Formats: sequence, C-alpha cells, structure tokens
Amino acid sequence: MTGVGKIHAIRVHDADNVATAIADIGAGEALFGDSGLRASVAVERGHKIALAPIARGVAVVKYGFPIGTATADIAPGEHVHSHNLTTALGGGGDYLYAPPPAGAAPAAGPSRTFSGYLRADGRVGTRNEIWILPTVGCVGNLAARVARIAGERHAGRVDGVHAFKHPFGCSQLGDDLGHTRALLAALAQHPNAGGVLIVGLGCESNQLGALLDSIPAERRAHIRTLSAQAVEDDEAVCLALVDELVAECADTPRTDMPLAKLVLGVKCGGSDGLSGLTANPLVGRMADTIAAAGGKVVLTEIPEIFGAEQLLMDRAVSRAVFDEAVALVRDFKQYFIRHGEPVSENPSPGNIAGGITTLEEKSLGAVQKGGQVSLVDVRRYGGEAMLPGLTLLEAPGNDAVSSTALTAAGATVILFTTGRGTPLGFPAPTLKIASNSALAGRKPGWIDFDAGQVLDAGFDQAADALLDLVAATASGAPTKAEANAERDIAIWKSGVTL
Repeated sequence: MTGVGKIHAIRVHDADNVATAIADIGAGEALFGDSGLRASVAVERGHKIALAPIARGVAVVKYGFPIGTATADIAPGEHVHSHNLTTALGGGGDYLYAPPPAGAAPAAGPSRTFSGYLRADGRVGTRNEIWILPTVGCVGNLAARVARIAGERHAGRVDGVHAFKHPFGCSQLGDDLGHTRALLAALAQHPNAGGVLIVGLGCESNQLGALLDSIPAERRAHIRTLSAQAVEDDEAVCLALVDELVAECADTPRTDMPLAKLVLGVKCGGSDGLSGLTANPLVGRMADTIAAAGGKVVLTEIPEIFGAEQLLMDRAVSRAVFDEAVALVRDFKQYFIRHGEPVSENPSPGNIAGGITTLEEKSLGAVQKGGQVSLVDVRRYGGEAMLPGLTLLEAPGNDAVSSTALTAAGATVILFTTGRGTPLGFPAPTLKIASNSALAGRKPGWIDFDAGQVLDAGFDQAADALLDLVAATASGAPTKAEANAERDIAIWKSGVTL
C-alpha cells in the first residue's frame, strides 16, 4: 500500500487482514499515507488495526498465519486486541514431517573475524573470566564475597571475577535436582570461563562429587572445588584457589577467529507488537549470517513457539530431529496441563500493553529470531549445542531462566530483543536490542542497539551495523548490562521442595 504522506502502519503479509501501527495513530488518521483506510479510534504503537471486515468466529491473520479468532464482528479501521480477539490454541497438535527439499548449499558467511580466546578443546570464548559457582544457596554469599575481593585483587589480569548465586541445590529431588546439577555442570564448562571455582557447603543434596562426575574429565583442568564445611577459613581458601586459577589463565591471549567459532543465543523478553516486525527479524539476519559462516545458533523459550512450532519443524534436517522437536513441544504442553494451566496463558501483561494479543501472535514473531537456519538438533535443559546450525533448547520463557540456559548451552554472545525494556544481564555478554526507537531513546543505559531504525533505513543497513556490534562485543567491548554489573543466573525449579 502506498501514499504520499507518512506511513503509520505496516501490513506484514498479503494474506493479513490486520496491520500493525508503527506509531501512535489518532482517530480518523490514515494508515498508509494520505489516502485509503483510516483508523476509526486512536490506536497505540504496536497495536493492530483491521484492514477488512472480520466476522465473529473468523480467523485474524498476521504474518500470513492465523493469530486467533475474532470474538465480535470487526469493521475496517477498528482496533483489534483483547476485547475482540482470542486465542485458538489448545493442548493438542498434530505435526507434519516433510523431508527438506534438496537445494544449493547456503551462501558462505562474511569473512570478518572477532578476537576471542581459544580453549584447549577448540572452542572459543568471548571473555576470559573466573566464575564462582555455588552448589547450593547456603554458600551464595560466600561466593559473592570472594568474587568481590578477588575481582579487585586481579583487576586487569582477567576480564572479571563473577559469582553466580542461586537459591537451589538442597531440598530437591529427582529431575528437579537433576536440572540444577545439569545447569551448573554446563556453566562450569563454558568457554568464557578461563577458570571455575565450585563452592559447596558439604551437606547439600547437590553434592560436589556427583556434580563433578557429570563433567567430562577432559574439561575439568580449569575447575577447582571447595567444601566449606571441611575447612576452617573458607573465605581464605576460596581466595587462594581463585589466585591459582588467575595465575593459570591470565596470560591467555585474544586471537583472530572466524564467525564460525561464535555460538549465538537468541532471546526475546518484554516484547511488543513491533518485536516481530523489527528486532526479531533483524536478529534472524544475524542467525542466518552466523550459521552461514559455520557457527551455532541456539533458540529456546519453548512455550513461546506454541502456535508457530510447525515453522521450525519444517526446517528439521532429518526425521529424527523432527521427532525430537515434536516430543519436546508435546512434553512442554503436558508440563502446563499437569499443573492445571492453559498452554495459551502467555502473553504477559507487558506484552499485551505493547500490542500483542495472543500466544500465536507472540510465537510467530518470536520464531523469527532463528532466521531461516536449518534445525539440526534438539537439546534438553542443561544440554550443550554441538552442531553448526540451529539448535532448539528446552527451557521456559522466563527471561532469566532461559537466558541462563542459553549460556549453559554454550552461547558466547546473546542477542536479547525487547519492546518494553529490561536491565537484566547474564553470564554470557548480552546485547539488548530495542524493537522501537522510543525505547532506545528513553533507556540508553539498558539498550545496546536500536532496531527501530529498520522502519526508516531498512534491514540491510541495520544488519551490517548490528553484525559490527556483535563482532565488537565478542572481541571484548562491554555490553550495557556488563557495564551496569548486571550478571545473574536463574535455575528452572520444576519439582517439590522438601
């Protein structure tokens, strides 16, 4: 649609019967230039406007796919949101496997490099830090205190000393304890950690021995452990162990590395109606670029692909990968159902305020972070991405839990899109990408990149700029979260507490 005046809305796909406002639109204002359809009421940025009559019971279509069902007759120009649109999702779902068509190999990625830390097993870190991991919440403050003292003592010798506190590790059973152990074991093997100190209490369920047994022997050389109950001065012993780790890794140099050595985690949080039009497709460009270069991309937030999961399954490289993706999605739906919750409980209040109405709409926007990369593997919670291409990782949608899981899966840079904003940061360098320029302008202390620029400048220019930022971040440039000392983890609590 064209017009000589300013464009106030975007129709994503020719099949869509709604458009999305890219700026606040007043009642009577034209959507597309100076002529054509006009909004019948005021509509906020990110919200939807009907482009044609939509009868009650008929599907509302965005991105070329149904995002729910109209609960009332909707006239052209009318606001489409929670008052007249509802989800059509249920707990079931039949999925169709279609073998991937034979085609040309993907174009090679760009030849640019980043400056990273080559580890003994061939993986490459984007940071050379000391990580202190408590096995149990009881020694979390000890870990934090040691990190603060050691960080000051060794400033400039390593990229940082960080403790990652959590409240778990005791009074847990079965798979719930297994989740905690798997997550911590995976973090202990991360290539951004030149040295790791695992601090236990001694009497917790998450015993040090069992945790170490879950880490391959060839990946333990940079790990030290301490049971606090076994020594008189636990703080002094911890500091001595950190001194030892720093001495071993401080001289590790940064060297030029190809993009193939990056592991890119992709995440969205506090999304709005523009996330699926600007920030998420832009991150999808980064996913395509890294994968084309031979790198790994990890996508998670399984409840936030409900309604769009077939689009990912269609890219499975084999029947086995397809079957694993189906099993993961069905297991997660059953997780909701076992707890008496509807699978469509998402979106959040902030998502709704930003214009997202149903989970189908949110999911269709969210899966765009994976670009067009082939789905090569499916990993359960605490698992590591092993293959070049796209890995689907088990984790819930919660920002902190899923971003921690991305780090544990080996992500060395995380691209986190947001329409509402968040200050959170995680163990891996996390770039916050705003879906709209208003957020980027209002929260410069949180936001690393403004994806709202694609509405004026287009995707190509923004993609080049974002790739430059990814390479700079991987080479050591601090993210806003790192500069703000926002470095936390969260573990998925999935069972009873004793």
